[in-house]
Amino acid sequence: MDIGICLPYMERDFDRHAVLAWCRAIDAGPFSSLTCGERITGYTLEMRGVLAAAAVLTQRVRIMPSLYVLPMHSAVWAAKEIATLDVLSDGRVTLCVGVGAREIDYRAVEAPFELRHARMDQQVERMRAVWRGEPPLSGADPVGPSPVQAAGPPILAGAMGPKAIARASHWADGIYGFTMNGNPAPAAEWFRLADSAWEAAERVQRPRRVSGFWFSLADDADARLKQYVYDYLEILSPDAARAIAAGMTMSAPDAIRKGLDAIEALGCEELLLVPATADLSEVERIAELVEKR
Repeated sequence: MDIGICLPYMERDFDRHAVLAWCRAIDAGPFSSLTCGERITGYTLEMRGVLAAAAVLTQRVRIMPSLYVLPMHSAVWAAKEIATLDVLSDGRVTLCVGVGAREIDYRAVEAPFELRHARMDQQVERMRAVWRGEPPLSGADPVGPSPVQAAGPPILAGAMGPKAIARASHWADGIYGFTMNGNPAPAAEWFRLADSAWEAAERVQRPRRVSGFWFSLADDADARLKQYVYDYLEILSPDAARAIAAGMTMSAPDAIRKGLDAIEALGCEELLLVPATADLSEVERIAELVEKR
């Protein structure tokens, strides 16, 4: 199982110097992918800018938006941004798209929250048409640049419900299901649903299986992990955020090893680790753990 790692784009101390150090450490480590997520409201660095920097600062790891909240964007504009990222990374992009769960972010950028699943289906088709060199409208030039990967980057669907997975089976190359705390049971169900949906859609290639969870190996890791998860989920409700945060266990090496082993046993092909702090020790300590597995 490949193991990728997310940049701590939500942390206020994740500045220029930290970005440089993290990108270089990830590229030099045992990791398969470098990822970054997308949020609008709240303190976060903007995903495209961060990943463009990471594409130039690294040589080896895949560059993965995880995930691109596609219905908040113009499909043509997104296709251009993603193709540019593929050029900057010399063909190392794996794209993960989803609808997200934060209606406030849609409202902030004046994008409709309604019919977002149907829009995303259409947007993926439109992006691939752009990458094939088809003009976006009659009389227009094609939208460049052409991605380095001939058919465009592989696309994962951030889908966890049966309806979303069934929709994704018609256009995605795989699914990304985030378990939060490393519990393998939800991932097992998502992978089962994906296999069934891909078979029903008569797809020849089986879906790529990707999962992930939050972790910390920084000093005072348990408290910092729980606080990070609470802050991340507080928008749901303080009570829900508190309950979920209390269940976080991936703050010790043994727990993380067991979590990785359990999800790998399900046939997961890549797992994305999301750190709770911007301390560089997170990368250094998890790299050591991964190398010794």
